[in-house]
Amino acid sequence: MTKASDPFIHHPVLRERIVEPEKSSFRTFEPSELDEAMRELGMPENWRYTDEQREALRKATLAGREGEDLWVFAYGSLMWNPAFLFAEVRHGCIDGYARSFCLYDTRGGRGTKEQPGLMAALDKGEHCHGLVFRIAADLAEAESRILFKREMLMGSYVPGFVSCDTGLGSVEALTFVANHAAPHIRTDIPYADKVRFIATGTGRLGSSREYLENLADQFEALGIDDPEVFGLLKDVRAFSGAAD
Repeated sequence: MTKASDPFIHHPVLRERIVEPEKSSFRTFEPSELDEAMRELGMPENWRYTDEQREALRKATLAGREGEDLWVFAYGSLMWNPAFLFAEVRHGCIDGYARSFCLYDTRGGRGTKEQPGLMAALDKGEHCHGLVFRIAADLAEAESRILFKREMLMGSYVPGFVSCDTGLGSVEALTFVANHAAPHIRTDIPYADKVRFIATGTGRLGSSREYLENLADQFEALGIDDPEVFGLLKDVRAFSGAAD
């Protein structure tokens, strides 16, 4: 691999901290795989977007950008497990938005009805640090389908483009913003409950604490101070220690 083709040329420290896309279970994920589990939870038949609805949404979001490289801003699990093939990754920061632990999970991802989990979404705020990935133009069509199957499973997010500062210039990046009309986007959760949900929630994707630990690990590797992430992690560890 030449330097020019090395996706980690800007941040070699991330090489061992990002799951190889070909080894990610999200790469072959099909939303229909969850239908039976959702029925058992009492969810309606139309609990998710149909393939046709999702594809129409993807095409509308990317309209006018055909044949171009696609940048994707990651603020949550995409930071360590993007599942799509990427040509480059950079540290990125966007203004006007902030990471918000408001994705309330009772459907078995990283939490259940008995022990809810909590993950991050992107909401209005001051700024948000994350990673921004570049998908080469010739792969953007296929790789964005993989991305939308995962992120636009249901109505948790609204896809759109934001200006992202990378330190090597700004790029227009696709990202997924919290949809306040979705019942599982909860901005009213008290801080103590956030700590408890993250400390105890677990499901088929792993635990909510593991999710938070992975976020902190990426920021530590990049030398980024994120007070909310590290503050939550400190309190989650204290909660877990007290519960032992």
